[in-house]
Amino acid sequence: MSGSSRQRLVRMAFMPLLDAAPLIAAARLGFAADEGIEIALERETSWATLRDRVAVGHLDAAHMLAPMPIASNLGLTPLTARLVVPMALGYGGNTFTVSQSLAQALADTDGRPASADAAAAGAALSRVVTARRGRGEPKLTIGVVHTHSAHFYQIAYWLAVAGIGPFDDVEIVVVPPSLTASALRQGQIDAFCAGEPWGTFAVRDAGATALLTNESIWRSSPEKVLGVREAWYENDRDLTFSLVRSVWRAAQWCDDPANEAALSQMLAAKDVLNLDAETIAAGFARRRASGPDTATGFLAFARQGAAFPWLSHAAWFYSQMTRWKQAGFSAEGLAVARATYRPDIHRMALKPLGADLPAANSKVEGTLRKAMPAGSSGGRLLLGPDVFFDGRVFDPDDVEGYLARMQ
Repeated sequence: MSGSSRQRLVRMAFMPLLDAAPLIAAARLGFAADEGIEIALERETSWATLRDRVAVGHLDAAHMLAPMPIASNLGLTPLTARLVVPMALGYGGNTFTVSQSLAQALADTDGRPASADAAAAGAALSRVVTARRGRGEPKLTIGVVHTHSAHFYQIAYWLAVAGIGPFDDVEIVVVPPSLTASALRQGQIDAFCAGEPWGTFAVRDAGATALLTNESIWRSSPEKVLGVREAWYENDRDLTFSLVRSVWRAAQWCDDPANEAALSQMLAAKDVLNLDAETIAAGFARRRASGPDTATGFLAFARQGAAFPWLSHAAWFYSQMTRWKQAGFSAEGLAVARATYRPDIHRMALKPLGADLPAANSKVEGTLRKAMPAGSSGGRLLLGPDVFFDGRVFDPDDVEGYLARMQ
């Protein structure tokens, strides 16, 4: 235990999602106490509210959408605050879930059940969009949890490859994760992209089809991060280090299949997800899926570098913010994005644990078709696969060239 025997308080919020698991486990299974800290957890229902409570200092840290701290530091949010990311909270966890009627339309146009292959599903969706336009029908409405989210950027990327304009050909609206299934069942949206277990819940509650996972679009793709106020970190760096160590150890525990039943029960609690443990377990079961949508990186919390705050991930999110006109591209903006993710804090925090960390802070994204050994402090680290479904590669040292090729 670091520091004095008196536990130091960390005020933190989370959204009711499976990828909040490391935070819940850290607070409730003794990992935080081992570091001399007490995590006071609060559940939120809106990403915007969570973000704003961090910005005004009601919270010290939070479970955050991976692009959200970057957007805050770029001044793209109503209440701008300087945030830093000392740790990621894992890879994967999203599903693209469609209504019964849209699943049937996809099957009808494809002549077979809706495909879990991203390229085939995109081609089928393009035909549905074209047919609806020809009949004078309203645009399809797709829900995402926030505009500064991996969900939006991944879905927009996929739609664009399929020749579907994310703004011109479909309507994209913001729906909080826990309300997505209800919105789908009531016909307010035709599809949504949200973190588990809400795709699984919609399958059970609304007869929906979980068509794709984010792994179908970008393998080992970043999702959520631990976001903290920069001033809070600077005020007590040791406290941040203790928090990172406790959450990292909890993430390792969450990765262990032997703990899955206990983890599902813990997340089922009324003050966490407030769902039955069977639905939660079904969401985790996607990690063991077989067939074309096998997702080896789906809901990886610490393994294969999933907890590391890669600068290349920050650069990719910035590229998407500029691609979709949320921000103008500049060298200064890219520098702000990169400076938001803090592998230096991550390394300092985990040094006492002897964690096997990547030797580099950034990597070319989209080159690994299978898990491969990577240079690391302990020589045991595997990374990948990390391919994009369309075969493109993202070089974080050539963001302008990447964007030019996207035109």
